[in-house]
Order: sequence, then C-alpha cells, then structure tokens
Amino acid sequence: MKTVFADLHYFPNLEYFCAILDSDKLVLDPQSIYQRKSFFNRTQIRLANKVETLSVPIVGRRPRIPLGEIEIDYRQKWQKVHLRGIQSAYGKTPFFEFIFPYFEALFEQEYKLLWDLNLQVLTICLKIMQWPVNLEIASETTDKQGFTDIRGLLMPGSHFSERDIYQPVAYVQNFGLDFEPNLSILDLLFAEGPQAKSILLASSKKH
Repeated sequence: MKTVFADLHYFPNLEYFCAILDSDKLVLDPQSIYQRKSFFNRTQIRLANKVETLSVPIVGRRPRIPLGEIEIDYRQKWQKVHLRGIQSAYGKTPFFEFIFPYFEALFEQEYKLLWDLNLQVLTICLKIMQWPVNLEIASETTDKQGFTDIRGLLMPGSHFSERDIYQPVAYVQNFGLDFEPNLSILDLLFAEGPQAKSILLASSKKH
C-alpha cells in the first residue's frame, strides 16, 4: 500500500495528479505552512487568447500560518469571476453539461476556509474520474514512516520539465492550435470526462 503526503491545491494541475497516480492513500496536512504564490489558491485555465490564472483571494497576508487556517476573502466577487471564466473557457467542450453542475454548486456555497473548499474540489475531481484513492487528513499521530512526500515540490515558479513526474500527452483542447500542457484538471475533465484518468496514465513518467 503506497501512501503519498501531498499539498492541497485549488483545482490541481495535471502534474499533481500524475504525482499521486499510483498512491493507495493520499495524506493531506492542514498544518503545512502557507507559501505565497503557491497553487493553494490559484489554478490556470485556457481561454480563447491566453492562459488565465484564477486566484482565490485570502484574508490577510500573515506569515507562517497553517494551510488549514487560511480564510477566503468574500469581499471580492471572485466566485462569479471564476464561474464566468470556466464557462467562457469550456462551455463548448464535450463534457461541459455533465461536469459543470458539480462545480457550479460548489461556487454557490461560501466556505470560510480555503482548505475546506480545496478538499471538496479534490473530492469531486476524484469522483468524476472514478479514482479509488483514500483521502486522509494528517494529525500529530499520523504514521509518517514509509510514505512518499511531495509537499512543496509543485510550485508555480518551477516548470514541470524540471521534475520526473509529468510528460505532456496531447488531447483536444477547446482553443488554440498548439497544445498547452499542465493546465488545471478542469481543462482535461471538460475535454475527456471520465476518460481523463487514461490521459493521466499516459502522461505519467512512472508508467
């Protein structure tokens, strides 16, 4: 049984899912310290003319705060912006009508903590792909022996080509002639639906 310790991202990119592909248990640690400019509150989708970053605004800029304590700032109407961006990017994709309601319902709720929102995002994505990995929230008593730790490995400032995890395998994207690799899992889900996991298998350097 393989256990992977991983960060919790906002609509994780394809490299993230390739990194956890062969895990039986995924352990997520809310006590990990928040890093600015991380994927904890941002993701990338492809619009008609560019790759767009969607960011969830957070309350304050306090240093050394655990991920599980980061609060979402609802003074900004970010939910409408993100929903509108997703609709613009993927409204004409093959699986939009099937998948969009999952996330539309998600944005209609107000999660106080970004951790709780991200956990629900990950749970929905795994459900759509029929991915049987067990999710566990780490505690002080969690056994940390014999696990693979990828926390802090995937950051916006470093390119996936620097790591031996993800190799781009093209699928049909909604916009553009050139394939844009390693976008948010949203990009792959709307294009491939339940078959997204087979693309991730082909994209993993471990397989």
